[in-house]
Amino acid sequence: MEPPACIVGTGKPMQVYQLYFGRNIATGGFVADADWKAFRETAITPDLPDGFTVLDGDGAWAAPGGQRTVTDPTKVLIVALPKGPDGLAAVTRIRLAYQNRFSQGLVGMIVLPGCALF
Repeated sequence: MEPPACIVGTGKPMQVYQLYFGRNIATGGFVADADWKAFRETAITPDLPDGFTVLDGDGAWAAPGGQRTVTDPTKVLIVALPKGPDGLAAVTRIRLAYQNRFSQGLVGMIVLPGCALF
């Protein structure tokens, strides 16, 4: 996919990553605010020193078999990074660290092309 042609004054082409960190732990328990803060400081901030945004969300998905909807309090991380292997590697390290630390099967991710100005 070609990077977007950024209009003058809208910044430069970037990859915009949205990561979805579910807070319910499948084996029981919940990622508490203090645990999230520690994870943010030790795993996210070192890989994204130029900044990022975290929002609170309320995720929902169909349970296997589609008989019921499962809800999951979620942290949503949004970051714009230059296109290339370094940005993807940083995001991948963060996703894997969360999955391993909190026994998560997956950290959802959406990647979009965009223009960013900071």
